[in-house]
Amino acid sequence: MNITIGELVIWLIVGAFAGSIAGALVTRKKEGYGRMRNIAIGLVGAVIGGALFNLFKIDLGLAELKVTFEDLVSAFLGSLLLLLVLWILAKRKAKGGG
Repeated sequence: MNITIGELVIWLIVGAFAGSIAGALVTRKKEGYGRMRNIAIGLVGAVIGGALFNLFKIDLGLAELKVTFEDLVSAFLGSLLLLLVLWILAKRKAKGGG
């Protein structure tokens, strides 16, 4: 899988936005997890989502822009996946299994 610098930059920019949306959705609060955590979640989520979309050759066929809607969707889904994994790990740790 070849990831260009341009793709990585797009994922990071869009990821910051997607993390804010994901944080607000999951916490049901406008501020989500807080500005810096939302950005971090989005950045990691963007890399996860972008890599998965590339790996599985997912092309939603959405309009091409400098930053595509597909980039936003993949970053958002990656952010939600990251939050799910973190939630599962926190539950395990709370039960003493971690």
